[in-house]
Amino acid sequence: MSKRFIAILIFFLVISKLSAQFPNVLISNFNDPEEVSICINPKNPQQVVAGANIDNLFYSSDGGQTWTIDRLEDTINGVWGDPEIFTDTAGHFYFSHLANPPQNGNWVDRIVFSKSTDGGATWSAGTYTGLNGAKVQDKAQAIVNPTNNETYVTWTQFDNYESTAPGDSSIILFSKSTDSGQTWIIPQRISSQAGDCLDSDNTVEGATPAVGPNGEIYVVWAWGFGLYFNKSLDGGNTWLPHETFITSMPGGWNYNITGLFRSNGLPVTLCDNNGTIYVNWTDQRNGTTDTDVWLVKSIDGGDNWSVPERVNDDAPGKQQFLTWMDIDPVNGNIYCVFYDRRNYSVSDSTDVYLARSGDGGNTFINYKVNAESFLPDSDIFFGDYTGISVYNNKVLPMWMAYNNDTLSVWTALVDAEPMGIENSGAVTFAPVNLEQNAPNPFNETTQLSFILGKGGYVTLSLYDITGKIIASLYEHELFHAGKYDYIFNAKAAHLNSGVYYYSLQCDEMKITRKMMVY
Repeated sequence: MSKRFIAILIFFLVISKLSAQFPNVLISNFNDPEEVSICINPKNPQQVVAGANIDNLFYSSDGGQTWTIDRLEDTINGVWGDPEIFTDTAGHFYFSHLANPPQNGNWVDRIVFSKSTDGGATWSAGTYTGLNGAKVQDKAQAIVNPTNNETYVTWTQFDNYESTAPGDSSIILFSKSTDSGQTWIIPQRISSQAGDCLDSDNTVEGATPAVGPNGEIYVVWAWGFGLYFNKSLDGGNTWLPHETFITSMPGGWNYNITGLFRSNGLPVTLCDNNGTIYVNWTDQRNGTTDTDVWLVKSIDGGDNWSVPERVNDDAPGKQQFLTWMDIDPVNGNIYCVFYDRRNYSVSDSTDVYLARSGDGGNTFINYKVNAESFLPDSDIFFGDYTGISVYNNKVLPMWMAYNNDTLSVWTALVDAEPMGIENSGAVTFAPVNLEQNAPNPFNETTQLSFILGKGGYVTLSLYDITGKIIASLYEHELFHAGKYDYIFNAKAAHLNSGVYYYSLQCDEMKITRKMMVY
């Protein structure tokens, strides 16, 4: 462990705009932090640990309100980014990362795990898996099996990173520890199909493991223009002989977002207490200027998968990217955090949005969580993902921002219970709710209903699939708290058959839903 260059970050609860819906907390703007991971300790939710490239370490003992800033050191293995923070069944934290050994090794030649038993203040020497000569081990993700405290980790092995030689390839590997990270089994290959080594669409990458309620292990990764799935029902000893295709990723996982050094849509995989598997990612199936966040699920152990549902609920035509997902283990609510440009017509200005589903991923309500937008710089590496951790209605998203030539990492204090969440998918944690129109689809009339927890100025608009406003039902009109119904007549508005979007804006809150006319 290095000497702390700041012992405790003095209470720095930053609310950049008084109208921000959730308090924003600056975690750090030291040491160019980016590509983040965050974890709430379910044994003590006041303990939170987070990490960022390359060796940035942060921990909090008051639920994320104040943070200690530190740096992780490993004099044997070195620390080289791709942080992931998670806990075991005893509430101990783990910090997994890539390696850059100062001696007796090669750049990113192993996957390393350090452990903390005191809420992130001190860390053990790292143990590792995956060492295979000079081959590169990259993009590891790990999870703990709650039934037996085993740790499972999956990642990509490159024969020769960025090699164009036909004989060099990339594969997905799996390893596990049965003794709290002290030792690891010899890695197993779980992808029958190999990718190339270019770290792009045709590389197999982004493998994330999930654990089912009976200890099942599910893994999803990206390759080419699709997502692939494998599973083990015996603790990782055996796997399906061939991975299965679950859904397409039109445009691939490696795509461009203006203003970013690079971007990708690699998947996140989780399983809830009922055994439903969820996969969250982004792609550009709707065009290079319309990146979207997607979710599929399986209720039968990965044998069959749902049709992709769009998580971002804005009208088409804007960019949403770099998503991450978590599931509240107490009530099953699903949360996705992602960057979002829905509020800007021509600028690359970027916000951070949180999407919540209380009905198993069938519908999502989106909320802006950052207090101040930022403008990324394409010359500054931003990392490949954001982060989020959820436990018992306590929600801590984590993201990177870039302002005044400085990288910084942030969280928002989204404590759902005091703001009105009940453990029901029918109630949201915001003071505004826009309900799904009924009937839907409809031919002539439908009812649009919305609920205001407090008074405010309301704009209710209708859009076509290009994002063009075709009707303003309310335009900045003052409403008191309560429920309101609007009967919309499609024939009177001269609407043709097709898909449309209706959007409610009240103060800083904006919610959009889809409807269909036949």
